Amino acid sequence: MDTPERFSDLPDYAFPRLRRLLDVHPAGGTPIAMTIGEPQHPFPAWVGDALAANLEGFGKYPPNEGTPELLDAILGWIGRRYGVQLLPDNLMVLNGTREGLYNAAMALCPEAKRGRRPVVLTPNPFYQVYAVAALSVGAEPVYVPATAATGHLPDYTALPAEVLERTALAYICSPANPQGAVATEGYWRDLIGLAERYDFRILADECYSEIWRDAAPTGALSVARAMWADPERLVLFNSLSKRSNLPGLRSGFVASGPMAIAAMRQLRNYAGAPLPLPLQRVAEKVWADEGHVEENRALYQQKYRIADQVLSGVPGYAPPPAGFFLWLPVEDGEAAALKLWRETGVRVLPGAYLGRETNGENPGNGFIRVAMVAPTQDMQRGLTQLRDCLYA
Repeated sequence: MDTPERFSDLPDYAFPRLRRLLDVHPAGGTPIAMTIGEPQHPFPAWVGDALAANLEGFGKYPPNEGTPELLDAILGWIGRRYGVQLLPDNLMVLNGTREGLYNAAMALCPEAKRGRRPVVLTPNPFYQVYAVAALSVGAEPVYVPATAATGHLPDYTALPAEVLERTALAYICSPANPQGAVATEGYWRDLIGLAERYDFRILADECYSEIWRDAAPTGALSVARAMWADPERLVLFNSLSKRSNLPGLRSGFVASGPMAIAAMRQLRNYAGAPLPLPLQRVAEKVWADEGHVEENRALYQQKYRIADQVLSGVPGYAPPPAGFFLWLPVEDGEAAALKLWRETGVRVLPGAYLGRETNGENPGNGFIRVAMVAPTQDMQRGLTQLRDCLYA
């Protein structure tokens, strides 16, 4: 399909498409959900006690930008994780990072750049909110392939100057959804240098940063500070959803220069939904604790080993260095997902649903995305059934 010009031109979101593909057919076995990236490991046991102790907060309007204690907890985590000391003016609490990833475009994308329609760069395949955000502000989304040839990250440096001169924002996800690729220090340096040269902002989605196999992924904020880049150049997002198995808590943050944060706070004043106060109180404690994160990471590292064992003979299998998705090659993603569902009950997502066709090609074609979030035994059974059904 051609690049859509309006929100209404976008294809349906991935999961309604998947339901239409699969749900008209009975499952061929006990269903195992390996589609959506919803963590199923236990969150800290003390979360319930912290919530119960703060229930009276539901009777108050919550602070828009976050409680001082929550801002301090997140700033402390940023300091420990990235080695960078920020100030409260560099930070805003989010009601989940999807809100922030969308609203960053609303608040920060100009109506025109160099007198022309602005461009928003996005990896392809990608998290769908990037495209919706670009189209909502009237920008031109430019989908840049993230394939094996580019290390499963978009090569923005290869874009023509005509595109880069109109670029206002560039989305990047590391560790990448869906491939699990990690941006190196060199990658970040090249991208930040490109943004400085062509005067655009980088929207860095690092929501999977705490789930990794051997080494913690390099953070964009650390590299930007080492380069003495303009603090306004980078807009960083993270959350508790994957780090702490708390997607329903909706605790995320955005960190950037004070001008970008002020613009996003202003938009929140008019159109945002701040995190309820009791949830902010819980989040204060969760951001400050690292023990449960290490336990969670150990569970995923066990799952990496299981995936390696089960799928070692699958042609083209590439173990991901981070995140909790497998990006598995197949001949046809839709056909593979349907066959797997009808014969085994294992539910996966066709890779094409996460991509866009540009120049006659969708880089998600020929792949399925498999989420390693189910309980360990279910995941191992699901991967074994997947292997035997699709690769025997």
